[in-house]
Amino acid sequence: MTLKLLKEQYDQILKQAKDEFPLECCGLLAGMITADGFSITKVYALRNIDQSSEHFSIDPKEQFAALKQIREAGYVLVGNYHSHPYTPSRPSAEDKRLAYDPSGIYGILSLKDAEPVLNFFKITDCELVEKIDYKII
Repeated sequence: MTLKLLKEQYDQILKQAKDEFPLECCGLLAGMITADGFSITKVYALRNIDQSSEHFSIDPKEQFAALKQIREAGYVLVGNYHSHPYTPSRPSAEDKRLAYDPSGIYGILSLKDAEPVLNFFKITDCELVEKIDYKII
């Protein structure tokens, strides 16, 4: 299982994380799910209403509007992403606890070190974490 992400989409997530630093940024990933994995077609940068560097909550109105746009474009919600301003790119205990959709992917961009690190994960039953390989194209 792999994920395909355009360079422009990676750059968009990275810019959002840097612009919103030291807060966690967040957003949704739309695209297609195939037998081989996931293909991201659009990144929806959304607002972290918690205004926290340790957790995030997506603004419900923005989330609803993004989901409507995703459906109208003929895509599906593939998953979400957020940044970790000070911690590694891996699911925290809270990330795992709040991972309600086992079919979705969870992207985490760490700004902890000089070089940002982006990883994607599947999280099942709030415990089982599988790292997903991805390609930036």
